[in-house]
Amino acid sequence: MIDDFVARNLPPRDQWPEFRFDLPALQYPVRLNAAVELLDRAVAEGDGDRLAVVNADGSWTYAALKDLSDRIARLLVEEESLVPGNRVLLRGANSMTLFAAWFAVLKAGGVVVATMPLLRAGEIATLLAQAEISHAIVDAVCLDELDAAAGTLRSRLVYDGDSGTGVLESRAAAVAPGFAALDTGRDDPAIIAFTSGTTGIPKGTVHFHRDLLAPADSFAAEVLRPRRGAVWSGTPPIAFTFGLGGLVLFPFRFRGTSVTLKEAAPARLLDAIARYRIELLFTAPTAYRAMLDVLDGGAAHDLASLTTCVSAGEHLPEPVWHRWRAATGLALVDGIGATEMMHIFISASGDAIRPGATGCAVPGYLACVLDADNRPLSEGIGRLAIKGPTGCRYLADPRQSDYVVGGWNVTGDSYRLDADGYFWYLARADDMIVSSGYNIAPPEVESALLAHVAVAECGVVGVPDEARGTLVKAFVVAASGHEPGPALARALQDHVKAMIAPYKYPRAIEFVTALPRTATGKLQRHRLRGGAA
Repeated sequence: MIDDFVARNLPPRDQWPEFRFDLPALQYPVRLNAAVELLDRAVAEGDGDRLAVVNADGSWTYAALKDLSDRIARLLVEEESLVPGNRVLLRGANSMTLFAAWFAVLKAGGVVVATMPLLRAGEIATLLAQAEISHAIVDAVCLDELDAAAGTLRSRLVYDGDSGTGVLESRAAAVAPGFAALDTGRDDPAIIAFTSGTTGIPKGTVHFHRDLLAPADSFAAEVLRPRRGAVWSGTPPIAFTFGLGGLVLFPFRFRGTSVTLKEAAPARLLDAIARYRIELLFTAPTAYRAMLDVLDGGAAHDLASLTTCVSAGEHLPEPVWHRWRAATGLALVDGIGATEMMHIFISASGDAIRPGATGCAVPGYLACVLDADNRPLSEGIGRLAIKGPTGCRYLADPRQSDYVVGGWNVTGDSYRLDADGYFWYLARADDMIVSSGYNIAPPEVESALLAHVAVAECGVVGVPDEARGTLVKAFVVAASGHEPGPALARALQDHVKAMIAPYKYPRAIEFVTALPRTATGKLQRHRLRGGAA
């Protein structure tokens, strides 16, 4: 018996993007199970004793992780009646047990639906209904919201972090070891990744087994070029595909070690880098900015192990890039990805980095900007469009036809493409401000504001104005030691006028204590526009 719900709810084939598999590494066999490729193969090839996951609760080898994932898979199939194609909700912070459960679901032929730990009952209920989820594996600390969401779950397995003392752990210990992973196809559904909801109702994006390997064999292999056995870490939960790549897909593809963190406050993250000798770090620009504030405070932190720092999830302001380089000697690797595309598809590293630019198309991908008539431009400003080995397949969502245009994945971002093939971020297409006939990109104004010592965070939007049609307004979180008020507002306005074209300066500034963000840390400009700051 197979549950074909996902297959039945994929968009029509004529609405799929054009897929490209140009790199030799992307030529996957027809029969493919991503969990076998990432975990079981490592053990079979003699890497069972390598450290797979390390955290404050302990350390686990590849062999130990395989054993637990095998047992959970057996438990799901033999005692919880999971059949191939069933959707399994995973809910918890990054941990060894969560990773084992992720591998187990794929081995059993299920489809993973991971959720942000911060989601509330109403949001979880929406996902349960949209994906018709039948099974859940949940950390005890995240149980209350799941219980309140109700839904149609017929199986629920609860674990207790990485303590090894939960119900799931005791039941898994009681089943026979070993599990023959389902012989899945490379184009069988593996995960449903939900967008973070920066523009409203989340969309479920279906990714196949080979889609999970493609970012590792393109972006990670070609741009990051990690050493075998490296130590990887970061702050994004694996429900966010940026985190799934940095914490699971890439470490296991390159036989490295993944460090999971219970707390990711700036000082704790800096301490973790030293404690675990983290080499490759994945987090958002807001986190790098927060760590810089700690470093600027004069506290000593050993960051010598770091070799690569990747920034994604939102636009990286150029002042943050320069500050990080000055403080650490490392050039931040910027990148743009999308849940619809699995991971990063435009980036640059090393000497190829141009501060302020996102980068060039990742090997294996084609990128361009489209004009108003959806024609690709060789240079200029337009909507970012991508083709590659991954792409958008929304689960039963009419917005598929908005995202895929003429075979291109159209991300909704406005970019400038220069003559050298570098892409320069302007704004989300629906965030561009037209004021008195001028086009103004909010991130450019935000970068100018962030270059002022008095600004900790900021968000810029357009608000209705009778005279100008739209007015540039900035919501500013003042840095410690600076008093919000009219005097600071005028100083910030003068500062922006001095840095960029004066017509772009924020004619209104509102000081706030915090900015509205999604669970992945992305700024929610639609909430700023709606007055929810």
